[in-house]
Amino acid sequence: MAESDGKEKIKWTTTIIISSSLKSYEVAAALENRSHKVRYSDSVENGSIIFSLSGVAFLLMDARECFMSAEETFLAKIEKFINIHQNSFLVLSAALHGPEEWKLMFRIQQRFLGSNLRILPVHNTVNAVNLMCTIAKITSKSYIDSICYRMVTTKAYIIEQSPVWKTLQKIKLSGDTFNPN
Repeated sequence: MAESDGKEKIKWTTTIIISSSLKSYEVAAALENRSHKVRYSDSVENGSIIFSLSGVAFLLMDARECFMSAEETFLAKIEKFINIHQNSFLVLSAALHGPEEWKLMFRIQQRFLGSNLRILPVHNTVNAVNLMCTIAKITSKSYIDSICYRMVTTKAYIIEQSPVWKTLQKIKLSGDTFNPN
């Protein structure tokens, strides 16, 4: 599959550890369909998805379930999750994020202010999977190395080709001959 720049797009895949509690959920099937290596585990927090090579963890929660349970119950679950995972995201799902859902997110943000938790409001499985995969991909070592290489290459190109940079270099060179100190 050729793109407009002539390069072939490489499919990104990684290993994902998914809570066994999500085994029959659409999100697990969607991740498996993307050709990721999926492993189910009973030892991770219910509702969690961990991209082990990227070091990011996601806790899936449904806003309706939060409304139906005691606030301290779901807050305790979130707290346990962020204490285990340094780079953690709460994926809060609701078909519509209305005033009640935003109040819920605000209460969670207030409770975990200053922690490593970030909240991702999502509407559906496709939205959730796309966000999780994008975050995991851009935080993976190979992708970060690729971005750094491209930035260094771009900087070198700008330095070599930019007329402004050449003018600055000439000014600097002529300035070196006159040293007021």
